[in-house]
Amino acid sequence: MNYKAILEKFKQKFLKFWRSDDNKISLVRDVIVALLLVLIILTALWTYTGQWFGAPMVAIESGSMMHQDEPFGRFGTINAGDMVLLVKVDKKSDIVTQIEKDPNDYHYGDYGDVIVYRPYGNENRDQIIHRAMCWIEYNEDDKSFTVEGYDLYNVSSITIEELGLSNYVPNPPHSGYITKGDNPITNDRADQSPGGICDQPIKVEWVSGKARFELPWIGTLNLLFNDITSGKSTLGNVPQDCIISLIILIIILVSIPISLDLYGYFKDKKKLES
Repeated sequence: MNYKAILEKFKQKFLKFWRSDDNKISLVRDVIVALLLVLIILTALWTYTGQWFGAPMVAIESGSMMHQDEPFGRFGTINAGDMVLLVKVDKKSDIVTQIEKDPNDYHYGDYGDVIVYRPYGNENRDQIIHRAMCWIEYNEDDKSFTVEGYDLYNVSSITIEELGLSNYVPNPPHSGYITKGDNPITNDRADQSPGGICDQPIKVEWVSGKARFELPWIGTLNLLFNDITSGKSTLGNVPQDCIISLIILIIILVSIPISLDLYGYFKDKKKLES
């Protein structure tokens, strides 16, 4: 079998397909190119995040991670309407907490990793995106807790006033993260404080991933469609300046191909006139 001849024949057919001016073939070609681009982008995202064949990005629905006095557009922090990449978490060492103050882990305006988790690991609960503040280590032998960074060693209960924890004892007792939103107005206490989102420390297996890259404003479109289909009202959480920034971005993206088409049109017209 002459493989060289077969390859040459395939090459000629491919070039004929690729250079064809037939409208139907052009449509098929455009669809194939679009699908290949989507596949390349998804493969790159899956490779970076480790979330193979899962959702490598999430749209932010609430303002719990907002910071005060942010610049117009709020780039660099997490706000409602943003999209963030989720890097897979497999073990405790994959997450750096805020109390560690590691200069290599300064994300979204503060130290420590911002994680996405489901309260109690319940798949039916909405995911929460908050910062990992510290790690509680439970010692099964003497039923005690240790929280490094807060100088709590082998204690029977946990008191951290700045996180709203007073004589806190997880029930059932286990190791996990204390989490908290950055917004000082809506999240002045940890999620595990009385009346919080999740009264238990967040186990590693409850964590969907840690936020690593922000696409500002784009998630607003996702929130819009979700509100229409689910009856939620998350779009109202998006700051007005972020919506304005999204509109400006859309105008710029739409104007680029239109400008190129107009340029080509007037260029061809000028050639014909000359």
